[in-house]
Amino acid sequence: MQVQSIGIKSRNIDDLIIKVKKGLPVSSFEKLRKKLGVSDTFLSQIVNIPKRTLTRRKQQGKFNADESEKVLRIARLYDRALEVFDDQQAAEKWLKEPARGLGEAIPLKYAKTELGAQEVERLLIRIEHGVFPG
Repeated sequence: MQVQSIGIKSRNIDDLIIKVKKGLPVSSFEKLRKKLGVSDTFLSQIVNIPKRTLTRRKQQGKFNADESEKVLRIARLYDRALEVFDDQQAAEKWLKEPARGLGEAIPLKYAKTELGAQEVERLLIRIEHGVFPG
């Protein structure tokens, strides 16, 4: 299993879980931020990591398990959007603009919780299969 957007490679889901428990490198946040074309402040709000905590983690070099899981959640959605739209600009745009399938909510903001992220992923699946326009 790979999470391309943040450069995480793992042999399988168990390996990925171990990496999350150990803590993802803070560089994964920066890679994701650049891919999405958003500010530190915006992405820290989306992943629910306070700016001061983010500053401390940058000094430490890695996130704790809970924070890692939050970063991974958004990275996986970005990767999934990239698969569906097959274009970085289109994926980035879709994630940052209101989506009809989410009641005009912005997918990245909707994905602040695991339940919201699951709904965004379900919408991406429907879009991929031509069942629902974005």
